[in-house]
Amino acid sequence: MNAVPSVTRRSIRALPDELVSQIAAGEVVERPASVVRELVDNALDAGAAQVTVRLIAGGVRAVVVEDDGAGIAPEELALALQRHATSKIGSLAELESVATMGFRGEALAAIASVADVSISSRTPDGAHAMRLDARSGELQPAARGIGTTVEVRELFFNTPARRKFLKSEATELAHALEALRRHALARPDVGFALWHEGRLVAQWRALIAPLLDDAAAQRIGDVLGADFLAASRTLAVQRGPLALCGRIGRPEAARSRADQQYLFVNGRFVRDRLLAHAIRAAYEDQLHGGRQPSYVLQLQIAPELVDVNVHPTKIEVRFRDGGAVHGAVRAAVQEALATSRAAEPTYGAAHAAAWEPAAQGLPLPLQGAQAPLALVHAREPQPPWPRTASASGQAGLAAWAALRLPDADAGAEPAATAAAAQAWPLGRALAQLGGVYILAENAQGLVIVDMHAAHERIVYERLKASHADAGRMPAQPLLVAVSFAATPTEIAAAEAHAQALLDLGLDVAPLSAATLAVRSRPAALPQADLVELVRSVLVELQALGTSRLVQRSRDELLATMACHGAVRANRRLTLEEMNALLRDMEATERADHCNHGRPTWRQLTTKELDALFLRGR
Repeated sequence: MNAVPSVTRRSIRALPDELVSQIAAGEVVERPASVVRELVDNALDAGAAQVTVRLIAGGVRAVVVEDDGAGIAPEELALALQRHATSKIGSLAELESVATMGFRGEALAAIASVADVSISSRTPDGAHAMRLDARSGELQPAARGIGTTVEVRELFFNTPARRKFLKSEATELAHALEALRRHALARPDVGFALWHEGRLVAQWRALIAPLLDDAAAQRIGDVLGADFLAASRTLAVQRGPLALCGRIGRPEAARSRADQQYLFVNGRFVRDRLLAHAIRAAYEDQLHGGRQPSYVLQLQIAPELVDVNVHPTKIEVRFRDGGAVHGAVRAAVQEALATSRAAEPTYGAAHAAAWEPAAQGLPLPLQGAQAPLALVHAREPQPPWPRTASASGQAGLAAWAALRLPDADAGAEPAATAAAAQAWPLGRALAQLGGVYILAENAQGLVIVDMHAAHERIVYERLKASHADAGRMPAQPLLVAVSFAATPTEIAAAEAHAQALLDLGLDVAPLSAATLAVRSRPAALPQADLVELVRSVLVELQALGTSRLVQRSRDELLATMACHGAVRANRRLTLEEMNALLRDMEATERADHCNHGRPTWRQLTTKELDALFLRGR
């Protein structure tokens, strides 16, 4: 047997100030980008209209931040470098409602403990600037305009081990640029510039616009590029004490990495799991696979309703009512995503208004043969399409999307002119390709529609609307209950959320102190692994709460039903049926993507078609 090592008891004692400063620095200063973030925060709190950052060796050798803010009085320069010395707050009440970027008074002291720091500052009433050397404490006159310059040189010079953890010069520069980019997105009214080794790397000029939203959109375009603006849409909502504005990327512009997700709370960039989950949940059935949405969102909320004093770097926050904030953010993003591009007019509202809105469904089963077809042509459509109610009763899934189309000889509706037909965003149907795609012509050129994916979304949205007020999902009783060993946490969750489980079609109850029994399953999921299903539901019930899980699980079940109820490939459609599907897409929310996040249609412009055939060259 191994001998038990002896432990020498050490007495409890206060740490020396120098060691305390090093520990604090380890929390606040991780790399040069941390220095940039903290110093730019101070510049913005000082009312700067222009902030310039100069780096050497990616910021390891030097970080210099200049601003044109209010400056620091000469008698306060030495105090600014002391721990917990700040002008931002003076009482507990002010801490609980803090609205400035900084407030702890730790950043400058932490930076000075691991680097050579000097501060030059001049106030509006000062005859000249004063410069303070943090190492020597020497204070002497300096030349500069109104504002402050903080020079940080040789980061981690006195802690070589920490310096070894820094990455390459290019990597540290990229992190510093990202830190400044976040500030630039949050404050379009302030100009920012980043220089590296004497070379201008990035610059964003201060924007003054009649409307703040215009300046914000222009700054987003300057920082993230015109492609982001083109692939995103505006969001601006006010819900009680909460206001949310910015831009959210369209689902088709989702990325493989979460590298274009910028979330600000009262002007401060944060990484908040609650808010990130709310936004991701809003994209739930519009993103394919593990794709990540892009967004730049500003959340404004009363300072007393959010705690920013939960992390040394102030990058995390805690809301007083997290559930309400989660629900409000999710609903706002979901509503902004509801309108699909298929509903946006491409020819002109005046022309489009001449025709009735979309028909209310596609017939199931469809008319015509079911054999594969390479290319189908039919006679011209005769809009407007009639609006009819869906069937009801026990007619099966087909009833959810039933539509009675006019007979070929019934009545003499006037034929649509080509110009008027182009007023429809998705145009008029021309043919069916390979039994899978619908080809249509609109004002821009050629539209290609995946008919199964498109109809799946239409049926899904109708099912959701029909079940919006439903109390529970259909359940299938089990002849023999399924039992499994459960943890105390799982048993407690099953007891606490018994009604929510029933609403999901799951009858779950304790069989013993360590066993759960399942007596019913959702009727729409007959092949699911019941034990794994119950366990995952219990975990999510605890994490998300009852109402959110019930809604999401209901939507997943309805998505399964819609997939089975949508028109299948190799069904021959008439032009009337194709046009009915196109009109339905134009009237359906989120019609750009199927329930699994795959696109339902694509546009090929006339210009792109000309390029394929080298026309005009």
